[in-house]
Amino acid sequence: MNAFVQNQKRSYSSLLAEFAVHALIDEVNLTPKPALVDRRGNGAHHDLTLELMERSAKSLEPMFEAMAQVALEHGTVSQHLREAIGQIGRDGEAVMLMETQGINTHRGAIWALGLLVTATAMHSQKMNIKASEICQIAAEIACLEDRFIPQQQQSHGQYVQKKYGAGGAKLQAQQAFPVIMHFGLPQLRASRAKHHPEVVARVDSLLAMMATLKDTCVLYRSGELGLKRMQKGAQYVLELGGYATDTGKRAFNFLEIDLMRLNASPGGVADLLAATLFLDRVEQL
Repeated sequence: MNAFVQNQKRSYSSLLAEFAVHALIDEVNLTPKPALVDRRGNGAHHDLTLELMERSAKSLEPMFEAMAQVALEHGTVSQHLREAIGQIGRDGEAVMLMETQGINTHRGAIWALGLLVTATAMHSQKMNIKASEICQIAAEIACLEDRFIPQQQQSHGQYVQKKYGAGGAKLQAQQAFPVIMHFGLPQLRASRAKHHPEVVARVDSLLAMMATLKDTCVLYRSGELGLKRMQKGAQYVLELGGYATDTGKRAFNFLEIDLMRLNASPGGVADLLAATLFLDRVEQL
């Protein structure tokens, strides 16, 4: 019986890890995305490629599975759980950096999706899991400090937080991912309800979060000007009916030209889109 239960847990952990990796691969393959890596090219990134991003995503599957397994074993939010997944995340990041030869491809996604995979695993006995419930559990975990985080060089996100007061990925998680819950997921579903193709629904979801998020990647690359142009440009596309309309497509193309000129790549929004697609898939499970 114990072996059977263990196999069931491992199977569920594997499924969630697979969902997380598929979400990352779906995000990077979504085309078009303004100034981001997609099937057309590297966007505003000189060190990234589609193939590299896919390899990076696949390298994280054992990490996501380990996080889910630990969550199943703990069952409740605790300091020990927070620090266990923190160590798993650092180990997973090290594997990712070896795979990419030191290029940061998915550090933000490790944080966001790692928390969501962990929170989802804790709901393993519940049918019809809601994204809002998963995000709330993820927030409880994110609010606990990991006492074993090693001293590191200041990250781009930390630099931006100090300079501009932007909360970044950590605050998004601690607040239960409000940009996903209030903009990303609702827009994804609204576009589907209009019978738009899935590609259009996902692009519109990306735009809805671009219009709202204080993306620390954009702030680091192009300052407050880049952030303002990203938010206003994305909102304008949506006001024109989104990517499904001809006028929306034209505005989207102008937005992309503008962001490329400013070197303003919305990497933070890309991470949240992957998290949105993960939550969407879990709800459909």
